[in-house]
Amino acid sequence: MKTFQNIVLTVFCFMVLSIYGAKAQSNTKINWKEDLEIYKSLLEEKHINLYHTVTKEAFTKEWEEIYGNLNSLENLDVITKLMRLTRRINDGHTSISLSNVSWHQFPFEIKNIEGKWRVIKTLKEYKHLLYASLESINNIPIQQVAKQISEVAQFVENKYSLKERTGSYLITAELLFNLNIIDDLQAANFSFLDKNNKKMSLLQHTVEKEYWYKQTNLSEAVLQVSQIKKPVEGRFDLWYVPILETNALYINFKSYPTFEAMQSIGEQLVGYIQEHNIKQIIIDMRENGGGDLYVGTVLAYALNLADSIDWEHGVYVLTSNHTFSAATSNAALFKQLLNAKIVGQPTGSNPNGYQDMDTFTLPNSKLVVTYSKRLFRLSEIQNTALKPDVVINQSEADLLLGKDTVLATLINKLKK
Repeated sequence: MKTFQNIVLTVFCFMVLSIYGAKAQSNTKINWKEDLEIYKSLLEEKHINLYHTVTKEAFTKEWEEIYGNLNSLENLDVITKLMRLTRRINDGHTSISLSNVSWHQFPFEIKNIEGKWRVIKTLKEYKHLLYASLESINNIPIQQVAKQISEVAQFVENKYSLKERTGSYLITAELLFNLNIIDDLQAANFSFLDKNNKKMSLLQHTVEKEYWYKQTNLSEAVLQVSQIKKPVEGRFDLWYVPILETNALYINFKSYPTFEAMQSIGEQLVGYIQEHNIKQIIIDMRENGGGDLYVGTVLAYALNLADSIDWEHGVYVLTSNHTFSAATSNAALFKQLLNAKIVGQPTGSNPNGYQDMDTFTLPNSKLVVTYSKRLFRLSEIQNTALKPDVVINQSEADLLLGKDTVLATLINKLKK
């Protein structure tokens, strides 16, 4: 679980140079037989329960189809088929991570908001596309593209992470190429609708470096943290700030520090809460991709020492479809240990499920394969996301205004 966030972030970025491009793969055929044998044997050896969803017979049959047709498959074909096969295992920590595969991406990040695939991040020269709705790629409707991509997207655990992961793979040139959506690894035609529903068609090229343009974080805009942000030990992925016109404290818990650092952070937080007589706390885990579950329990232990908090009604944890792995587990534990109300969207992973990820690398292709080592049971409900007590979704109208619907709604409630 400790390496989960780093691997997933690498998957989202897809790094710089393409070593599995269609032209390159025809010249450097990989010894897939050895890799496939190691893939299957190590998964069976190391995964806590590899066949918890797919039967061994069904898995082996599909594996044999790949193995028996290697002479007719290019490298990219094998990788895509392995991604599809690994999805059959059906846990969010068992995947083909692609962390050693440097594929190309087109210059935006896409997220599904109220049923539309919107640009949430892009390059500076394309900043006019921010929040535009992607309608088609090479004249293929985006709904059809998304369906094809969703069948091979990795790190999927439930229907919410399926939507998140589909968006992250949606602009990956090699996958689009291998699924016959585009016919050129370097360029494709994208059609958008802008904020005013004006159609824009652009020929886009893949990028090798990321100089992303992104407007102010929606939550930071609501909090006005440019004036009052209080970083913790220089960290900008775990920080806290008082919420103006309330007696509440906002804690941005985007990623996990070390165990020792969290102990220090906990002490600082309790001291600040007691000194300022804080009554309510909001722990924002909506962008937390996971880490060390036990580091999160240190935060719970520290906060529990703050007597000024309204422990009956005053603790809130924000979650989203992008809350994964240990972050989901910790949100479930905060509900139990801190009497927290979960606010926002269902999580992208399940509090009951196969977790605690480890990896091995296939020797010839250098593909990194991840797998689950443990089974956690932190909820009475099996095989489902952690559901919020109060459901609030980011609205499309607020997004176009740069407004964080979830946080703004909760803060307005606290003010009242």
